[in-house]
Amino acid sequence: MLFLLSSSSTSPLLSLCRKIPLKTLTTKTLSHLHSTMSINLKTHAFAGNPLRSTTPKPESLFSPSSAFETLKSRLLENALLPSSPIFKVLPFRKGRPLATSTRPTGDSPPIWHLGWFNLGDFKGFLANSEFQLTENSLVYLGSRSEDDVVYWGIDVSEDSSLVPQFGAKHFCFVELRTLMVATDWTDEQAMSDLAIAGHARALLEWHNISRFCGHCGEKTVPMEAGRRKQCSNALCKKRIYPRVDPVVIMLVIDRENDRALLSRQSRFVPRMWSCLAGFIEVSILVGFRIVSSLLEILVK
Repeated sequence: MLFLLSSSSTSPLLSLCRKIPLKTLTTKTLSHLHSTMSINLKTHAFAGNPLRSTTPKPESLFSPSSAFETLKSRLLENALLPSSPIFKVLPFRKGRPLATSTRPTGDSPPIWHLGWFNLGDFKGFLANSEFQLTENSLVYLGSRSEDDVVYWGIDVSEDSSLVPQFGAKHFCFVELRTLMVATDWTDEQAMSDLAIAGHARALLEWHNISRFCGHCGEKTVPMEAGRRKQCSNALCKKRIYPRVDPVVIMLVIDRENDRALLSRQSRFVPRMWSCLAGFIEVSILVGFRIVSSLLEILVK
């Protein structure tokens, strides 16, 4: 028997176990399961970040190391260097990305866009604020060499004076879940922006909670354009990388597809219910990968 088991921390007493006899796993069945899994992965709200598909070679102008050196030069000299890529910056405040929306026309809902700024324009916004912009303030998100653009994220939560300045330009900081609900999931560009924003928030949040070394307690400093951190203690120099927390979310439905199983936690507001979701054990994650690999082999 092949067991597909997933559990949720939202409801610890509830688990879903589906048993599939091996003899029923025909090529047609496996092909259907594999295609269903692929579709689900492609339509996930924060999956498919186009900036993470490839990592440029170190000598490339779009690599983290080269882009970081160019960034330092541009911040010091305040000039666009010859043959340097365009730098775009996405500000965050308390985990919320900067966004703007177009005015709705007729019955059409407004269309939102992330609040990307060219580096020069962003520096102009900071001119009248107390925020100190340095090369270590920005985190490398990725690049699009075909567009000659390198993307950066920055957390401006410490300076509240920037909020009215952005508001005067019709920008505001919006919760990611709000953007997810407002997104047309058939719009590839909007889904790409949502994935970029999700990746940027996770990386900036990791920087905020990794300010000190867990080994010796000294402060950590960003390295490799913010892709990792390192302990400032010369006797330690421990390298710290972004953590990966495997999670799962699912919608359990009956055979007629007309009823769904939802759950709630005691901290939820009244009348709020949720799909089953939560962190999963690494052993379960490895099991899913083994099953997925087995299905791919059998389908081929």
